[in-house]
Amino acid sequence: MPLYKTISVNSQTTVKIWKIEESYDDLLHPLDLKPESLNRVLGMKSELHQRGFLSVRHLLHEFGYTDQDLFYDENGKPHLNDGKHISITHSFTFSGVIISDKDVGIDIEKQREKIAIIAHKFVDYENNYLKSTDNDYINRLTVIWGIKESLYKLFAVPGMLFRDHFLVIPFTMKDENTVAWIDYKNKKYRYNTAFLEFEGFTCAYVIP
Repeated sequence: MPLYKTISVNSQTTVKIWKIEESYDDLLHPLDLKPESLNRVLGMKSELHQRGFLSVRHLLHEFGYTDQDLFYDENGKPHLNDGKHISITHSFTFSGVIISDKDVGIDIEKQREKIAIIAHKFVDYENNYLKSTDNDYINRLTVIWGIKESLYKLFAVPGMLFRDHFLVIPFTMKDENTVAWIDYKNKKYRYNTAFLEFEGFTCAYVIP
């Protein structure tokens, strides 16, 4: 299946999501990959990861870019040659790309009960409004993880901790957006965030 969803966040920012149903060969065949990208794909042990990587390149094409337009810095953060900001995600059978004139981050996560087991590792402030007995506890935890993962990708500074440096303002699932903050080295940064659910997955993205 080609493009699954396009979200026009604002006049400078667009999200595109791909549902990965194609085979590895069908995804690879139309692409013109840089040698380092091809080596990276061939070195992946999981076909799921290979297909995720390749589907992202198809999403780039949907934006009018190719693999040649994409490069990564020393922290592993992706960049585009024309200076626009990009963030990339893939999880199981979905991948996503957000491109903007501003710094951005995106994350897609499969909704799974086991996120509750690791909640103590990434939730602190949010315990003020989260209750494990809530019917939507897993969904909201997944949103919080996705927002914090998106913030981490946007900021791309090693040493930042989800639990200590990121916080998500109270929200309900029907809100579909909230505000998040980074509190790091005596500086605070505010971000607008949005989230959506589809087919047992959660996508979250952040922009300043």
